[in-house]
Amino acid sequence: MRGKARQAWAPLAVPRFRVHFGARLLSWSGGAIAPIGLAFAVLGLPGEGEGGGLGLVLACGTLPQALLLFFGGVAADRWPRVRIMVAANTVSAAAQAGAALLLWSHLARLWQLALLAAVCGAASAFFMPASSGLLADIVPARTRPAANALLRLGQTVTRVGGPAVGAALVVTAGPPSVIACDALSFAGAAVLLAPLAVRGAAPAPRTAFRCQLRDGWADFRSRRWLVVMTWQSALVLPVWMAGYQLLGPVYGQRALGGAGAWGLVMSGFAAGMVGGSAVALWWRPRGVGVVACAGTAVMAVPPAAMALHTATAGLVLAAAAAGAAASLSTTVWTGLLQDVIPPDRLGRVTAYSAFGQAVTVPLGYLAASPATRVLGLRETLGLGAVLITLLAVLPLLLLPEVRLLGRPVTASGRGGAELRPPRRPRAATAVRESGA
Repeated sequence: MRGKARQAWAPLAVPRFRVHFGARLLSWSGGAIAPIGLAFAVLGLPGEGEGGGLGLVLACGTLPQALLLFFGGVAADRWPRVRIMVAANTVSAAAQAGAALLLWSHLARLWQLALLAAVCGAASAFFMPASSGLLADIVPARTRPAANALLRLGQTVTRVGGPAVGAALVVTAGPPSVIACDALSFAGAAVLLAPLAVRGAAPAPRTAFRCQLRDGWADFRSRRWLVVMTWQSALVLPVWMAGYQLLGPVYGQRALGGAGAWGLVMSGFAAGMVGGSAVALWWRPRGVGVVACAGTAVMAVPPAAMALHTATAGLVLAAAAAGAAASLSTTVWTGLLQDVIPPDRLGRVTAYSAFGQAVTVPLGYLAASPATRVLGLRETLGLGAVLITLLAVLPLLLLPEVRLLGRPVTASGRGGAELRPPRRPRAATAVRESGA
């Protein structure tokens, strides 16, 4: 147990990781309270109580992120990643500060909040691939799984109390205060990251931009298991995000009594994520594909609980189960990608995968409100739960590579990659054999 404890906390001995970890904790703290502030800010605008305006704002926040991820991935492999992260945090801080000022002055209009959300989404498209690639630059391969788990744990810890704090701020100080706190957290993260020096983190190759895009696409497409799992996320995420981020606050307002009760549900989800991240610190599962699909299936529990009109306490437990499953599966999946994808292409391949996951989310936001008008709120949530469950099991049924992904190679040569450091080439070779 002492050895496992040392292994779990080993990344914190790396000074550059501590700086990166601290900056992420600061921005996550603001991000944990921002969604509930934004949701009730938009729902408080005249004529927006049904959620249609919130769906538009959320769609505008995710669409630029999806469309610009390709460029963000190439930028992360082409230019210094720390500079990209600092610039993205600065832009997000300015956008959130603008939104808070508009709300404080009572001049905010729906299109203004949607535009500023789009700016934040565009900044995130560059931040995400750079952040993923930076971890491979600053953390040794042997401690990278623990580093991923620590980052996930830090993110989820901030989300435990964040929604409750955000709900309290919404009630006492109003939504603009919540969004202003998020702006300050982005600015603080940029200040922390600015002096971080990473030598050779992202060399600037002379290869043409379009050639780098093409190489990244070829690397992504050559792994059939990655393409299939990206398709799964592309279909599941719009259903989940629309149900949790859009219809969830509407359900909280109608059935639970408002922001306070829905904040408890969000805190339950975050508490579950803490538990899943803690498990990921100690457990290195062999069947990564099975864990990923099982985690997706559990995410159907909260919308099913809302469809069945479960009491607040039961809904909090359902959200906690979904959070634990999502955190564990995401952590082990991220570690697998960092193990089997070459570091100089990690930003681009990650961007292609993230694009496939994010590009359909705006459609879910835009379709959720019309669906509730036709079917009803609880019926729409129940249909979403059924769809998530079916989509979770399909890759396991249809593709052997997903079922075997992460398991040791058998005597016949079939199987997936073990979660091992890249110095053992068998891992990457096994994945190529099963997926290419």
